[in-house]
Amino acid sequence: MNLKTILLAEDNQNDIDLTILALSDYHLANNIEVVNDGVEVMEYLRFQGRFKGRNPGSPAVVLLDLKMPRMDGIEVLKEIKNDPDLKHIPVVMLTSSKEESDLIQTYKLGVNAYVVKPVDFKQFMDAIKNLGAFWALLNELP
Repeated sequence: MNLKTILLAEDNQNDIDLTILALSDYHLANNIEVVNDGVEVMEYLRFQGRFKGRNPGSPAVVLLDLKMPRMDGIEVLKEIKNDPDLKHIPVVMLTSSKEESDLIQTYKLGVNAYVVKPVDFKQFMDAIKNLGAFWALLNELP
């Protein structure tokens, strides 16, 4: 099976570690690229900066934190969904924000899913496992 990359955009190291741990249950941890802010997301997707020589292809999904430095998740989502070369890439907001305005705005911009990070460890692990299994293993992209 040829697994596609999951692009994890997260600036909290603890959340990065937990996400990788959860995805490792499906043997997806070796296919995760981690970026720490929105600028790095766009550089990754556009093969720029330190990602200039990365392997070709789009990630299976972008797991995107809402609140990040330099360029937040909403700005990144706008750029992805307004770029004809990138708009097909599924984007899942993975955030601690329960603000309905954030939820509504991201769906208006074309987010594929909005997942609030559970505070409980087991719920967090289960949520990430299910996300990883669906987007990296089950979902078919054009």
